[in-house]
Amino acid sequence: MDPQIEELLGLEAVRTRAHVVLKLAEEGRLNHFNYHPERMEDATDYVLKLIQVGAISALTNITSFPPHGRWQHFEVGGVPRIATLLAEWDEEKCDTTEKTRRLIDLFFVSVLLDAGAGDFWKFKESQSGLTLNRSEGIAVAALHMFLNGDFAGPDSSVKHTANGDALRNINVELLSRGLQVDDGNPMIGVAARADILRKLGESLVNLKDIFGPSGRPGNLVDYLIAKSSDGKLDYKDLWSVLQRLLIPIWPSDRTHVNGQPIGDAWPLKALEQQAGSESKPYSNIQPFHKLTQWLAYSLMVPFSRLLSVSWSNTELGTGLPEYRNGGMLVDMGVLELKPEALQRGLSLSGGSLPSFGAGDDEIVEWRAMTVALLDVLHTKILARLDGVQLSLPQVLEAGSWKAGRELAAAKRPETKCSPILNFGDGTLF
Repeated sequence: MDPQIEELLGLEAVRTRAHVVLKLAEEGRLNHFNYHPERMEDATDYVLKLIQVGAISALTNITSFPPHGRWQHFEVGGVPRIATLLAEWDEEKCDTTEKTRRLIDLFFVSVLLDAGAGDFWKFKESQSGLTLNRSEGIAVAALHMFLNGDFAGPDSSVKHTANGDALRNINVELLSRGLQVDDGNPMIGVAARADILRKLGESLVNLKDIFGPSGRPGNLVDYLIAKSSDGKLDYKDLWSVLQRLLIPIWPSDRTHVNGQPIGDAWPLKALEQQAGSESKPYSNIQPFHKLTQWLAYSLMVPFSRLLSVSWSNTELGTGLPEYRNGGMLVDMGVLELKPEALQRGLSLSGGSLPSFGAGDDEIVEWRAMTVALLDVLHTKILARLDGVQLSLPQVLEAGSWKAGRELAAAKRPETKCSPILNFGDGTLF
């Protein structure tokens, strides 16, 4: 593989290049945002208080918080949906490995459906009577589609699974029905989500060496266990598989290098200006791979909880550059759109909040700063905890993501939306 492409597909470049952008911010050299580092102290106070209050209300130690992942979303409303599912599989005499495979099947499709749904979509769960929205709503909707066998296909002898043939036949009508989308309950990017699942099915079927002849996501369990050493799995192996699987499925208008798609990675003017005439080819590209990172974080959890395996190299994962984490930084005043960027965003939105396209330079710069500042936040929180260890995924789960949601609800109660909007396509952010 071309070394430039390999670098952009890896995780190290996500963090390294984001911190180059942070250094430019510290020098006042960003194009679209003013950076107020002194306000990071208030942001740290706010996030740490949420973590501590969450620990008290859950009657748990801070270090016991789960890492950021999809599992928690299935338990929204205090309903133990995964525990109920595992108990049902016990009655089928499923062994632990097969239960893990089935959760991997579920988590795969659920996460890949989990881009921003918009401010108006809701899912009503008849069993609990709950009306859910945003990420948790998508999780529960995907769970019920999974239980219905929508991802297994009509010919499967087991409903609670997924396979490539079924996924590559997903259509907008089936997905809209499962997500309860209609004219009165709109969701951003339903057609794009259906297309992503179809392409996922094709990619799964094409990688028979990993996912078997049926293209089953859950066969990842067997593949990674076979590569494990002393009961420890390598996060690099998981990342390599996910990039190999997912890069071909993203929309064709994403960034390419020498004809090769590189996924959620975008040109950024600040990096181009910083590099100047001495720049190497493609040194202006800032990679994120947000949905892939969100999936990787989520998939690790079933392995750890059910199979009691541990992971190495997890520190390569970064904070997620999405609208809750980034919105928290804007709402706390750490990041502030420059006047000309604000005016452009307002003119594009025609409303009271600025909005940009997903690949616009304003959004890419915001996301790069979000990645770097989540590292800064993590370091500051660890310093305040005086020796108590809390991983970055734990800070994301218990603190920054929750803070973004809480601030959005307080400042924009009608929509609870981000302070900066983007024209999403259902596959990003």
